[in-house]
Amino acid sequence: MAEKRIAVLVSGGGTNLQALIDAQGRGELGGGVLAAVLSSRADAYALERAEKAGIPGYVVARKDYPSPQAMTIALVEKLKALSIDLVVLAGFMHILTEEMVEAFPNAILNVHPALIPSFCGKGAYGLHVHEMALSYGVKVTGATVHFVNEEADGGPIVLQKAVEIREGDTPEILQRRVMEEAEWKLLPQAVSLFCQDKLAVEGRHVHILP
Repeated sequence: MAEKRIAVLVSGGGTNLQALIDAQGRGELGGGVLAAVLSSRADAYALERAEKAGIPGYVVARKDYPSPQAMTIALVEKLKALSIDLVVLAGFMHILTEEMVEAFPNAILNVHPALIPSFCGKGAYGLHVHEMALSYGVKVTGATVHFVNEEADGGPIVLQKAVEIREGDTPEILQRRVMEEAEWKLLPQAVSLFCQDKLAVEGRHVHILP
């Protein structure tokens, strides 16, 4: 099985990127290799994480392009030039247009800090997701890794993990627990399954092959 080349798209601190770097260090990416980190901001700390890990980093800054579509096309061209097999969105704070999905069908993974279809879609990102969960009064939240399609947070679900909400949780405390208990575990696991060709997509359903 040929080695799969993975690109991680980031906008900020890169904690999910770090989880992938750590998993690669333990040999847990199923034959995948972190080949590139692309950031929408030149000052993103994620680029420092990439550099420390010896992964090439690139900046495709939103401000350099007149529209989300122009930025998306530039990203696709860069990813194609790097011979990328799998794109991972790890805290990437920009809407990608259809060109990305067309270029990488069922080969873009995103991690969302809630149990989709709860607390997802337009406006549901970062701390807002945890604020929504707490204000609604749910007893469990969690994280979801899904394939990306044209609809925000609407692609087929690969993996989910529940995280208990506790008395006294703030959005910040809950965000940290969801990362530690769910996001940082699920994302490397999903990437590993993809790289081993163990994910079969059938409509809305993702089958995990033995």
